[in-house]
Amino acid sequence: MAYDFDLFVIGAGSGGVRAARFAAGFGARVAIAESRYLGGTCVNVGCVPKKLLVYGAHFADDFEQAQGFGWSLGDAGFDWATLIANKNREIHRLNGIYRNLLVNSGVTLLEGHARLIDPHTVEVAGQRCTAEHILIATGGWPQIPDIPGRELAISSNEAFFLEQLPKRVLVVGGGYIAVEFASIFHGLGAQTTLLYRRELFLRGFDDAVRHHLRDELGRKGMNLQFNADIARIEKQADGSLLATLQDGRHLETDCVFYATGRRPMLDNLGLENTGVELDARGFIKVDDQYQTAEPSILALGDVIGRVQLTPVALAEGMAVARRLFRPEEYRPVDYEHIPTAVFSLPNIGTVGLTEQQARAKGYKVKLFESRFRPMKLTLTENQERTLMKLVVDAESDRVLGCHMVGPDAGEIVQGLAVAIKAGATKRIFDETIGVHPTAAEEFVTMRTPVGA
Repeated sequence: MAYDFDLFVIGAGSGGVRAARFAAGFGARVAIAESRYLGGTCVNVGCVPKKLLVYGAHFADDFEQAQGFGWSLGDAGFDWATLIANKNREIHRLNGIYRNLLVNSGVTLLEGHARLIDPHTVEVAGQRCTAEHILIATGGWPQIPDIPGRELAISSNEAFFLEQLPKRVLVVGGGYIAVEFASIFHGLGAQTTLLYRRELFLRGFDDAVRHHLRDELGRKGMNLQFNADIARIEKQADGSLLATLQDGRHLETDCVFYATGRRPMLDNLGLENTGVELDARGFIKVDDQYQTAEPSILALGDVIGRVQLTPVALAEGMAVARRLFRPEEYRPVDYEHIPTAVFSLPNIGTVGLTEQQARAKGYKVKLFESRFRPMKLTLTENQERTLMKLVVDAESDRVLGCHMVGPDAGEIVQGLAVAIKAGATKRIFDETIGVHPTAAEEFVTMRTPVGA
């Protein structure tokens, strides 16, 4: 059968665009459909605008610390509308870059909602196209629990477009997005409460990291409420919100921000017209090569619920393009030792196994930790402390994990991720000469195991 395209991609986010561009570069006839915004969640309502807001929030600390270095700044003022307008302008610029990347690669761009008609046919705005292969890369969507008053709450989608900064914000959740936005709102001057239904946020991260961040956020004056959850939300006469907790307590706020997970974006996608299957969590089920139960349809990125990070979606997109159209260059994605950062204030950077994961895998571990006040703060009143931690296999001396809480943690851990990926031992760390004076050198100067 003659198809209109060799590959049709549904979703122009990070993974979809990467697959489309490179497949076209390999000589395939490619189309891509996007119904919302080019670049997907990351560029528009995720990583990029979030990082810009984190930068904005950090200036409060910078202005305060400047006094210790002789700067007199007077009363600093902040204007939320200016930050959002400048953020919007930058995102619009990036949307244009994504458009040009696709068009210049020879990809046919269709703007509109794509729906599967059958395993080889997609309909976009009334136009039907056939393709030998169809790739679903529609990403995820925030979910707010079904409680009375849920319509009064916002998610990260709406937070980036608030007309004004709320005076009081109640952030609900315990993952990346929750702690990052709590830091943003708090840093920009809002009275911020972080509410989480479990004992401690950031499950899956090293316990030392979790406890250290809890202590630092508390030191900064953020109100942390653990083992608590909202039962209902009500709007009061003055326009403020009243959150009633499951334990009967009440919290007044001006904004309830939910960051309690994301679901796969499969709305009106037409999966019922295909043999695509979902797993128990509702994500699209794929094999190791991103193949669904329908032979002509593949899926990647957040919609498969594997590792929901932009760089992972990019790697998956490249893998799909190579497997389909340049198989001699195909390499499977390696999901081990994926570095990541949480842009809370202070930042978290981590790669490899946590102490808890290493012990669960049966390793006999040696731990190296350093907690110190960064040099930049020694001329200020700021008492924030940095945490650095290495998890080492006592038998092979290989460094299994590297974890940090502190300024520029993501920047520092990215470099160390290369060493850990290469299998570096603690001896190699010890024999590496540090860059002085930096915080990063602490990772190569820790000599005494914790508890030794």
